[in-house]
Amino acid sequence: MTILDRYIVRQLLSVFLFGLLTFLLIFVVINLMERLDDFIDANTPIMVVFQYYLAFTPEIIKLMTPVAMLLGALFVVGRMANQNELSAMKSSGLSLYRFLLPFVIVALVVSVASIYFNGWVVPYANAQKAFIERTHLHPVQGNRSSLPLFFQDGRTRLVSVNYYESVSRIGYRVSIEELADTNLTVLHRRYDARQMDWGRLRNTPGDTVSEGWILMNGTLREFSGEAQRLTTFERLPLGKLSITPTDIEEKQRKPDEMNYVELREFIRNQERAGQDISRWMVDFHNKIAFPFASVIVVLFGAPFASIKRRGGLAIDFGVCVAVTFLYLGFMKTSQVFGYNGDLNPLLTAWLANIIFFLLAVINIMRVQK
Repeated sequence: MTILDRYIVRQLLSVFLFGLLTFLLIFVVINLMERLDDFIDANTPIMVVFQYYLAFTPEIIKLMTPVAMLLGALFVVGRMANQNELSAMKSSGLSLYRFLLPFVIVALVVSVASIYFNGWVVPYANAQKAFIERTHLHPVQGNRSSLPLFFQDGRTRLVSVNYYESVSRIGYRVSIEELADTNLTVLHRRYDARQMDWGRLRNTPGDTVSEGWILMNGTLREFSGEAQRLTTFERLPLGKLSITPTDIEEKQRKPDEMNYVELREFIRNQERAGQDISRWMVDFHNKIAFPFASVIVVLFGAPFASIKRRGGLAIDFGVCVAVTFLYLGFMKTSQVFGYNGDLNPLLTAWLANIIFFLLAVINIMRVQK
């Protein structure tokens, strides 16, 4: 690495980190103003508010990293162009491609680091943020799922829960279907209960106590050919099954609360259960595609800033905002088609990068070398 490369990298990183910190503070202040009433109504302690925004910080960094990288590239290149440093470099025989190399390398390093950051750090932080929201901001609504939950328990059992309360560990309006081992299309037994509790089970032989599921106030239908036997019960211990309260809470997590491995396994389970996985596949591929936005915006913005303009850095900053909104807007628009299954999920995740990369190549070709 030459002295010039070190100079460019140092300038780029300083502006990038300063811009990232500035965007972070602006984002937190605006969000705090919007949610201040919620914190006050819930009597949220100051320490919990601090923990909430500490958990919110990785998500903000994830979103603002391409913006800060674009701002850094535009600011550094624009300042060097206005101070005639870029002209002196070109006069010494330095081509535009060689000049842009340190910018691209830094952007690539940031993108690779962002893949790990977005894939593991951000989901963990989002899970902590969601837990604080459920516990302190929306303790009632956050502990229930208004949508039906459908799980496959083992090879022959299907479990449906209308909604589940994680604090009390109670599922309501529960239906369990057990299929025959030899023929998975034949219904062998069906449980329907008003609720399903997680509690203590007493085992008679050793008089030991263990935890498991207990069906409350329901019916049991057993099928044998054309015959059917109906039994009502007030309390029916089922045992542990293969689903615990921890498993149910894991299955209720959103894709942005799962790392790469967890999201991939979640998608496989949903696919085996016959669910439409288009939305989750788009989110999965987007975890890798979005970090490379830093490279795309640098390739797009740096050549533009290399041209000396009368407006100076103000024009460059305006371009930074415009390009960012165009990129994010196009990415969100294309995601809608991917969520609906109209576009291939992999293509959906990378479409914005592909289009803006082509625009960046065109922009580089038209700029004086």
